[in-house]
Amino acid sequence: MPGPGPNTTQLIGIAYAVIFFLIGAFLWRTGRFSRNLKLLLLLVTSLVGFAFFSPMIPHNFQQLVIRSGDFVGFALMGAAIGMTVFFLLTFLFGRHFCGYLCPIGAVQELAYTAPTPKARLPWKRVLSLVRGLVFALILAAGLGFSISILAFFGIQEFFRLVFSAGFVVFLAIIALSLFIYRPFCRLICPVGAIFQLVATPARWKIRRTDACIECGKCERVCPTREAGRTDLKGECYLCRRCMDVCPVDGALHYGGSAVREIPPGLGSV
Repeated sequence: MPGPGPNTTQLIGIAYAVIFFLIGAFLWRTGRFSRNLKLLLLLVTSLVGFAFFSPMIPHNFQQLVIRSGDFVGFALMGAAIGMTVFFLLTFLFGRHFCGYLCPIGAVQELAYTAPTPKARLPWKRVLSLVRGLVFALILAAGLGFSISILAFFGIQEFFRLVFSAGFVVFLAIIALSLFIYRPFCRLICPVGAIFQLVATPARWKIRRTDACIECGKCERVCPTREAGRTDLKGECYLCRRCMDVCPVDGALHYGGSAVREIPPGLGSV
């Protein structure tokens, strides 16, 4: 809980996320990030969430909004600084935090790996618009009425294993994640809207090179429909599904724009 002194568990969570954000970006850049490493990191992040309830950036953002007009203790100041750091890192290296280091996203990602039928949500822009409206609702409710919208989703109760109505709501979201990719992240998460904005111009992201044969496999497997040649990758969670199915070595590259890409007039989306 926020208080007058530093929140040790929050500092541990932030340190964990920053360290493995940088390690993950390095491993991606050097081609050493594997599917097994992905699953291990998701599992560890989920356990960190249950052990420390940190770093829970959506929850911290909600608390900041509610307390914006009052004294903000060290814990909330740390949350604000932590969010700023992660936004900057995301602008540089893409959505590693959302993909692997947020416990809320990690449990959904693990659920989606289960061998169940999958449904890809259409209307990508509509999903972003819905999340933007939820973002505005959270701001209005928090700033105007000190109401925590996210409290209704039971994030805190779920990771602290406290049975409640909210716990059941979040458990239902996890169950939905068996079939639909990251419903909380893509429709509800208030900071997800900000991460999408800062990830769109990210310096390092997954890019196509001139080795691409336009087979379309990456587009078909991408759960957020961000694998197209002209897609901006703002909603790319670096799940690696596109790279796992790509039949040509080097056709997909994680890094800066120095690698030669397919000219805009060639190929299909």
